[in-house]
Amino acid sequence: MKKFLEEFKSFALRGNVMDMAVGVIIGGAFSGIVTSLTDNFINPILKTVTGGAHYTWADIAGFASSFISSVVNFIIMAFILFCLMKAINTAANLGKKKENTAPTTKICPFCKSEIPIDAVKCAHCTTELPQE
Repeated sequence: MKKFLEEFKSFALRGNVMDMAVGVIIGGAFSGIVTSLTDNFINPILKTVTGGAHYTWADIAGFASSFISSVVNFIIMAFILFCLMKAINTAANLGKKKENTAPTTKICPFCKSEIPIDAVKCAHCTTELPQE
C-alpha cells in the first residue's frame, strides 16, 4: 500500500499533470472574462446597432463594473493558483538534497582556453600545465 501511495504521489506531482491542472483552472477562470466581455459589451453594442435597445450611462457603467469584476476575479484566481503551486513545489522539494557539482573544466593559464580539469597538457596551445 505504501508503494502504491508513493507511485500516486509521483504521478500527481509530475510536471505535466500539474501543468494540465493549472491550464484547466486558468482556462475556466478566463472563460469568465470572455463571457463577461460578450454579455456586457458585445451584446449591448449589437442590440444598439440593430435598434433593439437604448442604454443610459448608468447601464454602461454597470456593464463596465461587471467586466472589471470578472477581470479582478481572474487575477485573484491566478494569484491563488500561483501561491498554491509554489507551496506544492516547495513541499515536493523538501526531501531532496542539493547536489554540489564540482567544476569539470579549468582555464589554461597560458592561452586562456577552457580545458578539462584533469588535463596535464593544454589541447589548444600544447603547453605542459603545472600540477596543482
